[in-house]
Amino acid sequence: MSKRIETDLQTFIKFWLVPLGIIAVIFLIEKSITGLVIIGISIFLALALKPLVRKVNGFFTKHFGKDKKHQTVSAVLAYLIVVLVLGTIIAIVGPVVVNETAKFVQHFPETFENTFGGWEGINNFGRSIGVNNLEGEISNALSGLSNNLLGALGNNLVSSVSGVANIVMKVVLILILTLLFLLDGPGMMESFWNRIGTKDGDDRPAKVGRRVVMKMANVVSTYVSRQVIVAIIDGCASSAITFVLSLIFNFSPSLALPMGLITMTFYLIPMFGQFIGGTLVTLLLLFSSPIAGGIFAVIYIVYAQIENNIISPKIQGDALNLRPVIILCAIVIGMYMFGLLGAIIAIPIAGCIRVLAEEYPNIKAARE
Repeated sequence: MSKRIETDLQTFIKFWLVPLGIIAVIFLIEKSITGLVIIGISIFLALALKPLVRKVNGFFTKHFGKDKKHQTVSAVLAYLIVVLVLGTIIAIVGPVVVNETAKFVQHFPETFENTFGGWEGINNFGRSIGVNNLEGEISNALSGLSNNLLGALGNNLVSSVSGVANIVMKVVLILILTLLFLLDGPGMMESFWNRIGTKDGDDRPAKVGRRVVMKMANVVSTYVSRQVIVAIIDGCASSAITFVLSLIFNFSPSLALPMGLITMTFYLIPMFGQFIGGTLVTLLLLFSSPIAGGIFAVIYIVYAQIENNIISPKIQGDALNLRPVIILCAIVIGMYMFGLLGAIIAIPIAGCIRVLAEEYPNIKAARE
């Protein structure tokens, strides 16, 4: 027995417009994902700079009185301070990396002879493990590696140049948007909450929404500020270790500051940054003194355990109120979804989700 279903034209159009609209939205989001990521990074950086903006604004208020113009000046100064610090780090670390690499290449034969006893020592070691011509095996491997690298560089030269230009453009956009969000963000949010508060004469949704957003913003700024403090301690420890090793193994003590800046900068990357920074410093010290590089690696591994289990939890405290297993799960999910960027923002996002879960009863009551 068949039934006939009748519907009017308006219902039929709505039925088809809804899925078509969803498909169109998904398509537009996919096409604009790069722009959305740039905007998201800019908002994240603007929130991360909030504690510094507040400190600068507090300085102006204390010495020059309260003035609305101070907020704008504080935002610009905080932004310039961070940009100058990052530029200084690059200006200090970059030449050191280049110089140490060039020095290593220049003195490689001498270092190789003193450390391993030359090719004769390598061949003796090879015979002890059952390889008669270890020198030839290493030479063939290095030759094949260099040929592959040269071929890859030749094939990808044009795409690499365009890729670098694309990265530079994205960095410039992020820097500009971050400054604009610092300047216009508070006013935009205030206007938004005022509009919601006047709707139907009920300001409860606006109050709840403002409180939730402020808590989420504080999660981001608190996480970044505490992470920066631990990163500075990590950098100071690396500098101290490098300085002591330079006195023992007679290489330049001026390497202490750049090595500390390297580990400090990479520590800001959650989970893997500490390993990357420590590995890079170890390699650079190996160029100056292989023994010093090995000793640094051992000491830094021991220090990293102390830092991760005592120093970092003590400073971070219960600021985010997240269990370690939740933090680890958030980092893994973020890393596999968005790569390195996802690993960086995973922990603050998890903290924001916690805020939403805690405030859900209030949000539900305000909606009702």
